[in-house]
Amino acid sequence: MTGNGKNKTVDNGIISEGVALGTGKKMVLGLQHTFTMFGATVLVPIITGMNISVALFMAGIGTLFFHLVTQRKAPIFLGSSFAFIPPILAAAAAAAARNGVPYEAGDAYAEGLAYAQGGIVIAGLVYLVMAGLVYLFGHERVLSFFPPVVTGPIIMTIGLLLAPTAIDMASGNWFLAMVALVTVALVSIFGKGFVKVLPVLIGLFVGYIVSALTGNVDFTPFAEAGWFGIPPFQVARFDMDIIMMVAPVAVVTVVEHIGDVLAVGATVKKELVLDPGLSRTLVGDGLATSISAMFGGPANTTYSENTGVLALTKVHNPVVMRIAACFAIVLSVVPKLGAFISSIPTPVVGGISIILFGMIAAVGVRTVVESAVDFSKSRNLIIAAVILVLGLGGATLSIGRISISGMALGAIAGIILNKVLPDKE
Repeated sequence: MTGNGKNKTVDNGIISEGVALGTGKKMVLGLQHTFTMFGATVLVPIITGMNISVALFMAGIGTLFFHLVTQRKAPIFLGSSFAFIPPILAAAAAAAARNGVPYEAGDAYAEGLAYAQGGIVIAGLVYLVMAGLVYLFGHERVLSFFPPVVTGPIIMTIGLLLAPTAIDMASGNWFLAMVALVTVALVSIFGKGFVKVLPVLIGLFVGYIVSALTGNVDFTPFAEAGWFGIPPFQVARFDMDIIMMVAPVAVVTVVEHIGDVLAVGATVKKELVLDPGLSRTLVGDGLATSISAMFGGPANTTYSENTGVLALTKVHNPVVMRIAACFAIVLSVVPKLGAFISSIPTPVVGGISIILFGMIAAVGVRTVVESAVDFSKSRNLIIAAVILVLGLGGATLSIGRISISGMALGAIAGIILNKVLPDKE
């Protein structure tokens, strides 16, 4: 399909920015991304005791702000960050202990969460420092730390780390999970026209219908929820001890951010680190995180779930993400809609996630293959091996109050090895 003016050619089924899409189609595609991010975004406040409506509202606002900063060029959705869960719980517990208040993980202890938010606000500002360094020294120098032998395994790690989450979600009812999974696969392979780019939404719909017919949907929350409600925002509070407990996590999430931006770039086949630029994506993510935390939301981060949808559907138009952000804001002020989405059985989402998370890992494999990384060289084998094992093996490195683990630890180790090991072969 070819267009004139701003309409660009659709290459190999890829729908990028400029390709003509009707308003209705854009709305449906945006809704698909909203469904995709919903489960993970609300899980963070459920675990930490933060408010779900505030988290959804801030995810939407943060995504729109990110697109403003990045000149509306990056097809990225910002959702709640899992990396900050441990320090949020630790900060809330510390504040509760200081005030002599009984506390268990997940309690909505307002004062403790407010101080945790203060730490997240400062963590977001750390992104700005990193963006400044990128701007001063140039993206080339930064990207020299991320050749394909490093980024490929990092992207694989992102997808494979999410694999246990998908299995845990699906294991509640494998029948429902397989119904959703098979539906997504069939639509992706045999779908025609617009239907072909809606595998996730159709998978959710079919899975929901089957779940309802088999008595696996609880409609009580939907019936009890109201039609309108302002999210209960809460202003952040600041304490140096708690800031030192929470803010250093930004060192880890900055590495995750770079990995995710590279993953999205590899998925849509664009150098997003060049245009709109890594400094802009860091500023957008960091400020979105600080704004969210200032008013009661969790830290924001680039969402791998939505990257999986990009890879599956080949719809790369950033406007779809902005529509998804608007839907998230609507969900935050219409509790009944949020309750309806939350009534989707977890195994249905798990079945779809098996494909989405696997897609991310597959993008990492594609990065290595298309870049012709030579694994006959021992250094390349060592770098990839260390990233994968440290990233997937649960290793943790603690330095004072800072703990680095998982993908961030594997990525840092790979970056160092790439610079230290000689390329003599």
